[in-house]
Amino acid sequence: MTTIKLHNTRTRRKEVFTPIDPDNVRMYVCGPTVYDRAHLGNARPVVVFDVLYRLLRETYGADHVTYVRNFTDVDDKIIRRADESGRPIDQITAETTQWFLDDMGALGALEPDAMPRATQFIPQMVAMIENLIAGGHAYAAEGHVLFAVESYKSYGALSGRTVEDMIAGARVEVAPYKRNPMDFVLWKPSSDDQPGWDSPWGRGRPGWHIECSAMSYELLGDSFDIHGGGNDLMFPHHENEIAQSCCAHPKGEFARYWLHNEMLQVEGKKMSKSLGNFFTVRDLLDGNWSGGWKVPGEVIRFVFLSTHYRKPMDWTEKKAEEAKTELCKWFRMTQGYGPDPYGQASIVPRLADDLNTSEALTRMRMLADQGENEQLRWALDFMGLVPSSDWFEEKNSTSMDGGLSVGVSWTGTIPNDQVEAVMKVVHAYAKARQVKDYEIADHLRKMATKAGIKLSVLKDRDAQGEILSDFDPTKLEGLE
Repeated sequence: MTTIKLHNTRTRRKEVFTPIDPDNVRMYVCGPTVYDRAHLGNARPVVVFDVLYRLLRETYGADHVTYVRNFTDVDDKIIRRADESGRPIDQITAETTQWFLDDMGALGALEPDAMPRATQFIPQMVAMIENLIAGGHAYAAEGHVLFAVESYKSYGALSGRTVEDMIAGARVEVAPYKRNPMDFVLWKPSSDDQPGWDSPWGRGRPGWHIECSAMSYELLGDSFDIHGGGNDLMFPHHENEIAQSCCAHPKGEFARYWLHNEMLQVEGKKMSKSLGNFFTVRDLLDGNWSGGWKVPGEVIRFVFLSTHYRKPMDWTEKKAEEAKTELCKWFRMTQGYGPDPYGQASIVPRLADDLNTSEALTRMRMLADQGENEQLRWALDFMGLVPSSDWFEEKNSTSMDGGLSVGVSWTGTIPNDQVEAVMKVVHAYAKARQVKDYEIADHLRKMATKAGIKLSVLKDRDAQGEILSDFDPTKLEGLE
């Protein structure tokens, strides 16, 4: 069995992953608050933990892994969006939930085994809050219930902060009913026009943090293997989850391994509407962004996978263009080939080393260079890089002249006369190979390389020419 090593935020070191029960490997990842389209940064943890999910299923068997990712469908942001739009809250959350699933599906993400919604687990949240009050870890005040941070001595261990430092540096609302500035809300009152549920403390709704604790307990138990999310959730959300879960169920461990992905930038800057570099996943898919072209979901995923999850990722148009070019090449190479499981030997060990996706892509380049098309096909499938359409053939010109099947592919804009000139070179190369004049074929291949054209032979055609980024049409003379 593959040995998986993961960097555990809790211990701050890479550890061998040992599940509590190999027949029941469990993972919880914090999901979206559904009030709008998912922006590009929201998609990074989805892709990161989708890769981990695939690795766990490959290692322990699909029937022995449970992946839970929640939807927050009761939140102040959702209430504000309903007030602004005049639309019912349940209509907004249903629509945006489906948007999220559609957009993440376009990125090749598998759907988790369970996708609970916060509003489906209100009774469980109320029960957990009652448990915390009974144990002296929470208190009711003016219609609110707050967690008493000082009652949990390990508070701050995940993020490496002390309560004193957090109080000194915090910008938190110090409500008069709080005993400690760091105490956080478990339950709060709702007005008549806001979503609310009956509780021992009056009509109200849950705070943000309690939902993940209640849902993970109900679906995965008081101890499970992995908890993940973006590092922006480490404090306060994950810190608060740990505190309330461990106090409510002191015999459990809550989560053994904590994984956090780094944040995303755009062209070297933090994504921001004020900078004009803010866009959603759907903007990219539909071409409504600064690049102006429709970015296939597989290309977005490839760019994500090119950077290790614990490093900041910089989305650039250049990276997207390079990813599209490389995927075009791989998809064409593997057309008509079935997946060879020997590809596992190249890919899985890299992913087992703390999800080293960039190294896995490097190994896939080696498979491509070696012509191991079946193994490359397996790797593409496993990495979730399966073409959702035939977009990679959109810019492809094919000729059957003289009984020869030849093609030319490229990205970007190439004038028709230059494409025709390249087609003549490819045809001459195929013809030389057909008559076994390998000296001429070799000469054409070398000269084409100098002109920025890669000549190759594919399973479904006699020759293929790929116009590369360093293409120089002035060097085509004398090649036909």
